[in-house]
Amino acid sequence: MMESRCTMGFKRWIRQSVGGQQVVRLWRRSFVFLLVCCCLLALTSCQASLVRSRAAQGSQIVLSTLTDPKTFNFANNQTFPNIFLFAYEGLTREDGQGNILPALAESWQISEDKQRVMFTLREGLQWSDGHPLTADDVVFTYRDVVFNPDVPTDSKDSIRIGPNDRFPQGVFPQVRQLDDRRVEFILPEPFAPFLRATAAPDGIMIMPKHKLEATLKTKGADGNLQFISTWNTDTPPQDIVVNGAYLLDSYTPGQRLVFRRNPNYWRKDAAGNPLPRIDRIIWQFIENTDTQLIRFRSGELDVMGDARPLRPEYFSLLKQEDRRGNFQVYNGGPWSGVLYMTFNLNPAKDKDGNPIVDPIKLRWFSNLAFRQAIAHAIDRDRINNNVFRGLGIVQNSPVSVQSPYFLTPEKGLRVYDYDPAKAKQILTDAGFQYNAQQQLLDADGNRVRFTLLTNAGNKVREAIGAQIKDDLSRIGILVDFTPINFNVLVEKTSTTRDWDAHMIGFTGGIDPHGAANLWMSTGGSHSFNLKQQPGQPPIQGWQPYPFEQDIDRLLIAGARELDETKRQAIYAEYQRVVQQNVPVIFLVNDRALMAARNTIDGIDYSGLPSWGLWNIDQLSVGK
Repeated sequence: MMESRCTMGFKRWIRQSVGGQQVVRLWRRSFVFLLVCCCLLALTSCQASLVRSRAAQGSQIVLSTLTDPKTFNFANNQTFPNIFLFAYEGLTREDGQGNILPALAESWQISEDKQRVMFTLREGLQWSDGHPLTADDVVFTYRDVVFNPDVPTDSKDSIRIGPNDRFPQGVFPQVRQLDDRRVEFILPEPFAPFLRATAAPDGIMIMPKHKLEATLKTKGADGNLQFISTWNTDTPPQDIVVNGAYLLDSYTPGQRLVFRRNPNYWRKDAAGNPLPRIDRIIWQFIENTDTQLIRFRSGELDVMGDARPLRPEYFSLLKQEDRRGNFQVYNGGPWSGVLYMTFNLNPAKDKDGNPIVDPIKLRWFSNLAFRQAIAHAIDRDRINNNVFRGLGIVQNSPVSVQSPYFLTPEKGLRVYDYDPAKAKQILTDAGFQYNAQQQLLDADGNRVRFTLLTNAGNKVREAIGAQIKDDLSRIGILVDFTPINFNVLVEKTSTTRDWDAHMIGFTGGIDPHGAANLWMSTGGSHSFNLKQQPGQPPIQGWQPYPFEQDIDRLLIAGARELDETKRQAIYAEYQRVVQQNVPVIFLVNDRALMAARNTIDGIDYSGLPSWGLWNIDQLSVGK
């Protein structure tokens, strides 16, 4: 390959300035680096030109996420971020301080016995296709979709009452339409998390009956309801009917999804002007956070860190550049998400009688001593210092630190300090042994080795996984650390169950019951021991472990208790049970860090709720 005059001159300058073969090698490395940078900048410039050329009229902002959406059907969603943040609303919404505010419902009334809740919808609500949005849609969403035993939606876990002594199988509230604007929920007993379960962005979103009702009356060739396969990502975006600030305009797999302003959206500002103020949202799929940073600094992206906090080193870098870069860096305090590692504890067999988990590995993973030893072997302070630049918070609880129910170590929460010598002792006391090469073997002589998965492109998790691999090697365990596509990871953990260990995050909130789909043994996101879900092939011999039953009991008790002092005591015990049994090993939590262009007005950023742009309908773009 011929070099340009510019590069030849640069090469000559280096030789003259420093000299020697070593410098030639330096030049070669520098040339490769410059070439890569030029390619990235060229690509960025082309993409930026393409995106901005499409914004022929009106205002827009450009955001990013690591992967394509997995579904356009709210009921099927198990991922965050997702399209529903932009396109759907619930009866209520949660603001940046964790308060529940009116949304599609303008008001609600709660009976004195706390068992009847009546919502009044706003007048004149419409779907994006112009069809009226009424109480009929609310009843459809809750009764026909969320409460439907044949629909595998995680949403039902947040609103299921029991199972308990009164309702051994669990029960859902009754819901009935009073008129076009009023709907009433009748609870068989008080249920403290009910109102928060109705709140976006993490709660139940209202779905259009006139578009989806027929799919719940028809089954496909696989015997499942047609609804389950409706509005997948191969559906033309224009066919998706929404009620939120934005509707889907176009979708280019692997590149971007474009939202445009929903002209039928209900919300208006204080002056009576229709919202949202921004005409278009460009949601780019960028599989690497380093590339996201390059594009933000180049001006292609308008926001970084809205769905997943900025990497701390990005925060430090951007903080130094914010004035000349015309952007602002936000620190919202502790983030509401929880980052953890977990093992596959599933004792079941598939429909053909094959064990879901390798029986040898299952003996390790289901051994409490093994999990406790692993917890002591991971140096979470080093993770915080090296990966989070000391800005993270070592996590020891399934409850977010912002929650009033969070239990501190000072109040009895068990912690697993880094102590590899103690980890080794726990393992040998449990029957494990070391060979001459200090490799860990089980009692039958099998070398302890497993695969740890996480989502590729998330550089924080990739760095943490590399350290976990190193930490565990120090106690003789071989970890095959393997980052994979996020949607593939979700498929493995939620459907095929084909995994040993994985590291992932879970968006949190103020009320511990918001994570019921993760922690209840019947939950749709209970990945470490996932039972058969509706629409999935059957599995044989599934059963919860005794500690899972304890967690179920405590979460159910907390949900039915209205006295806050008693609720705190229940959730304190719940956290103690989780930490004693370590079905998951909590790692280090992010701080809520985000960067946004100064041209974006109206940002109200904090660690709650899980999405930094929760009030996107009220944002505007200036010059």
